[in-house]
Amino acid sequence: MNILKLLDKLSNDKFFTTEATRLETLTNISEFGKKAAVASIPLGLGTLVSTPAKAETTTTVNTTFFKSVLTDALQLALVLEYLENEYYAMGLAAGTLIPSADRVVFMQISKHESAHVTFLKNTLTSLGVTPGAKPTFDFTAGGNFTPFTDYNQFLILAQAFEDTGVRAYKGQAGNVMSNKAVLQAALQIHSVEARHASQVRRMRANKGWIELADGGNMPSATNPVYAGEGNINQAGFNTSTAFGAAAGSAAYDEILTGSDAQAIASLFIV
Repeated sequence: MNILKLLDKLSNDKFFTTEATRLETLTNISEFGKKAAVASIPLGLGTLVSTPAKAETTTTVNTTFFKSVLTDALQLALVLEYLENEYYAMGLAAGTLIPSADRVVFMQISKHESAHVTFLKNTLTSLGVTPGAKPTFDFTAGGNFTPFTDYNQFLILAQAFEDTGVRAYKGQAGNVMSNKAVLQAALQIHSVEARHASQVRRMRANKGWIELADGGNMPSATNPVYAGEGNINQAGFNTSTAFGAAAGSAAYDEILTGSDAQAIASLFIV
C-alpha cells in the first residue's frame, strides 16, 4: 500500500529518535516549534514580519513543508485507526467470541475508534487532502493468528494494537504541532488510546503499564510493539538509579517512529 510509504522521511528526524543527544533533542524541538509557528502565520501577516520578497518565499516553503509533514502523520494515524476500527467490528460480529461480561467494553472501544476514523478523515479533507482508502486487512497475519475463533488471541492482538497506537501517536506529536487544533485533538486521542491499552492489558491479567520491553504474556511475534520500551535514560537521568530498571522504564513511555509503526501495521495488511 502506498500509504504505508508516506512516513519514511519522518523516521529520519533525529529529534524523534535516540540518535541525537538529549541536548540536541531539546534544541531541535525548540527550532521545530519556531518554524511551525512561522508556518502557521497567514500569508498576509507573514509579509509584515520581514521583507516582502523574503517573507513570501519563506512562508510558502514552510507552509508547504509543514503541511506535508502534518498530513502524512494524519494519514498514518488513519491507517492505524482503520485497523483498530475494523478489528473490533469484526470481533463484535463474531458470534459468541467475546464473553458477555467483556462485550460492553469492546462495544465502547469500537465506538471510540469509529469516531477517530471520522475525525481524521474530516481533518484531512479540511486540509485539502484526500484521506487514504481503508486497506484490506488480514488479522491472521498470514495464518499466524486466529483472533476471531480464539478469544485469548483476540485479546493479545487488541493489546498489541492499542499499545502500538499509544506509541505511534506520541511519535507523531511533533509532526502535527504546526496546527494547534489538530495537535490538541491528537493528544486527546492519544490519552484515550492509552486508556484502551490499560483496560485490555488488565483484562489479560497484566499491569496497566509496560515495564521494560516486556508486553506481558505476549508472543514473540509482537516484540516490535515493545522494542525500545526498556529505555531507562530520560534527559540524561538514569531512572533505574532511584527506582530500579522496571519502575524507571515504566514511568516513561517511548515513541514509535513512523517507519516502526508502518512495519507493525503492514503485518496485517494484504
